[in-house]
Amino acid sequence: MNKQNMKPQNTAAQNTATQSTIVQSTAAQNATVQNTAMQSMAVQSPAIQNPESQDAEQLQAQVTRQMRIIRQGAAGLIGEDDLEKKLDRSIHTGVPLKIKFGMDPSAPDLHLGHAVALRKLRQLQDLGHTVIIIVGDFTGKIGDPTGRSKGRKALTDAEILRNAQTYQEQVFHILDRDKTVVRYNGEWLELLQLDQVLKLASTITVARMLERDDFQTRFHNNTPIGLHEFFYPLMQAYDSVEIQADLELGGTDQTFNVLMGRSLQKEMGQEPQAALFMPILEGTDGVEKMSKSLGNYIGIYEDARSMFQKTMQIPDSMIIKYFELTTDILPEELDQVKQELENGCNPRDIKIRLAETVTSQYHTDRETQEAKDFFIRAFSKKEIPDQVDPLSVPFEQGKLSDYIPLLAAAGYASSGSELRRMAAQGGIRKNGVQVSSLDEIIHAGDVLRIGKRKFVRLTLLS
Repeated sequence: MNKQNMKPQNTAAQNTATQSTIVQSTAAQNATVQNTAMQSMAVQSPAIQNPESQDAEQLQAQVTRQMRIIRQGAAGLIGEDDLEKKLDRSIHTGVPLKIKFGMDPSAPDLHLGHAVALRKLRQLQDLGHTVIIIVGDFTGKIGDPTGRSKGRKALTDAEILRNAQTYQEQVFHILDRDKTVVRYNGEWLELLQLDQVLKLASTITVARMLERDDFQTRFHNNTPIGLHEFFYPLMQAYDSVEIQADLELGGTDQTFNVLMGRSLQKEMGQEPQAALFMPILEGTDGVEKMSKSLGNYIGIYEDARSMFQKTMQIPDSMIIKYFELTTDILPEELDQVKQELENGCNPRDIKIRLAETVTSQYHTDRETQEAKDFFIRAFSKKEIPDQVDPLSVPFEQGKLSDYIPLLAAAGYASSGSELRRMAAQGGIRKNGVQVSSLDEIIHAGDVLRIGKRKFVRLTLLS
């Protein structure tokens, strides 16, 4: 999908200004950006109001509402009482909370599974708080071993900066630029002296480090663990101290690292950050983790038709979870959806609403409506059956001519020549629309009708 088709968060002038600010690399430049942005956001937080005109009951109602929005869809929240106190103080003072989020330096192409945390961050921004993205330009040189049987390959400076730029281009299709600050942890970690590093290391024991599942597994399997790998969670924890984070958001696979930040803040005499963990999102099959390699993903750059269609493929049992994790739905609106399903509303109707909501977050209203109309015409009116046999293909997209040998080998025609002849005569349709050329672009996830009765859904080979 063309990025220009996605809904812009800000004007082009704002985007240009922000991009030029973000890529500054020196500590002094980044500190200036941080101070200026934080001062600006403290003034511009619309969800945090002057308490002089409100009584205690109204203020508590605001805290309760924000806590409900924060908890919605989360896998866990540690330091809940601490967070309530921080929210209460934020509302009283008008100073937004600092929400820490670490950027994955491997910079994947984002799909809805990656976007789960980003949508929660956007909800926090809409409540008036500030998101601080930490780019691990320093820790990326160590390599995060989380969830791996061996250490992750460390990245070069050039790779980290290139990935950081790509990542920012993607996340700002979801996050509000005006309420986001980007920091590079090399700003402070590169300045630490050896005696400071040793003092930092003294705050945690080897036994505590070995509590991490991946370290424990490698230790018992006699798989080497580099001493430098112990420093990754410690350095990441120090990031929380440096920015004085109020809340850190991460996936459940980052539990150890996030809780390290909370512990280190206590050691350093700071208020400990609360820790919010978001769950893993299953893909369109409703079983496996959303993954590009499994072909069960919905990419945020996909065209509106594909995004709408793929969302409609999820099992009915996943409707509520997808509303919770892939949209910005408010708790009271989600309660209404649950009630409709309990009252016997057709899940297909609710799923169409879900697909429309998801698609509209990344596309224009016109594109979303066209995708909805196309789906109803092609699928709901049975131009394409609900159950279609899959065919694994080795590439994500290509020309129809590239898929001809695979389709012939799978028995969808007696030969490649027959398939090419059928295409020339209008006998092949893609997602309900007649294919007019062998140069037609086909994507993994598309449904082909070959002749009058044969249907096949192309899925990416895992």
